[in-house]
Amino acid sequence: MAKITKEQQVVAVHHSMVGQEFVESPRAKDRQVGGDHYKVMGVEPWDVVDTWPREQRIGYYRGNALKYLMRMGSKDAAPMEVAKGQHYIQKLLEVLNEQE
Repeated sequence: MAKITKEQQVVAVHHSMVGQEFVESPRAKDRQVGGDHYKVMGVEPWDVVDTWPREQRIGYYRGNALKYLMRMGSKDAAPMEVAKGQHYIQKLLEVLNEQE
């Protein structure tokens, strides 16, 4: 698999939202914004979170999106922080769109 640059990741996240319609390709779990430190783990944090009840998952993904948006530009470059926040929003949308 070819290595994706940070710029390509930001563009991919930006294009995951089309108008008001959410495009679920690729799934949030299938990519990582800002490195590969989670992808190289045997069990990713999202794998654990996804075993939680739906309301807890919604709160976790919602809170993490807020974290990245509120710290925008204070740790990483602002576009990267927003991309990370969008990544959590994508995952949140996937949970919200699950069949109950």
